[in-house]
Amino acid sequence: MNEVFARGPSLSTRLAIVLVLSLSAMLIDTKVDSFATARTYLNSFVSPLQYIANLPGAMLSWSAERFSSRQQLLRDNEELTNQITLMSEQLQRFRILEQENKSLRKLLDAPVRDSMHKMITELMAVDTNPYSHQIVINKGAIDGVFLGQSVLDDSGIVGQISEVGTTNSRVLMISDVTHAIPVRIERNNVRFIAVGGGDLDAMQLQHVPHSADIREGDVLVSSGLGEIFPEGYPVATISKIVRNESRPFAEVIATPLAKLDRIKYLLLLWPEESAPTGAIAPDEVLSDEPQEENTEAAQ
Repeated sequence: MNEVFARGPSLSTRLAIVLVLSLSAMLIDTKVDSFATARTYLNSFVSPLQYIANLPGAMLSWSAERFSSRQQLLRDNEELTNQITLMSEQLQRFRILEQENKSLRKLLDAPVRDSMHKMITELMAVDTNPYSHQIVINKGAIDGVFLGQSVLDDSGIVGQISEVGTTNSRVLMISDVTHAIPVRIERNNVRFIAVGGGDLDAMQLQHVPHSADIREGDVLVSSGLGEIFPEGYPVATISKIVRNESRPFAEVIATPLAKLDRIKYLLLLWPEESAPTGAIAPDEVLSDEPQEENTEAAQ
């Protein structure tokens, strides 16, 4: 095997031959102008070999660039996904805030008699006793809350203050079995006593004669008797009347107008002469129009 590879001119001879050929080619290229055409053909012949020689490096660069682009796309996609998640959470909070803002504005726009001041309060807790309909609000004695004070939502009377603490208070709702409120029919001013039935969706009218002028759909408002609730605030609508002549009185069921099962913000009422400093006067009802006018005037 070694003898086969050892045949032929020696390495020194080969080097000398290559040098002579190279020098001759350079001399001919310099002195002979017509050799430029041959050089062009030679370059054309060798150029595919150059492309083939550069192909591995080009493929490696292309692969690296593609890999880098893919990694960048993955990072961008992850970042965009995180942004979408954060924006979705913010959008949910904004929707909740928007709904709360609408509820508060609707509550502030609730009709209040000219002599009454008001203050917004928020639900803190609900009594877990299934036989008691009571809630706790975040206003107390330091805010001027007093026993028997009227509590409303944007639709009607919710109940009255039954216990007062320093910073919170307990509200007895009109649906509680121990609660009673003097009412009158808005249509004809016939007066009754509405008592809670232990159901958020039902109240009962006591001692209603069979001959009483009362109809399903009649609106009951506070009569003002007893000096607990101000006169004229919505309480309930008549939903069912059963006149059984074998019984001394008709059975009358009313549905509270206040949304007792979805309370969040409530309104406390004070007479003008006893309103605390933080209460809102009737002429201070907030609305969008005055704010827009003030903005235009400022501009």
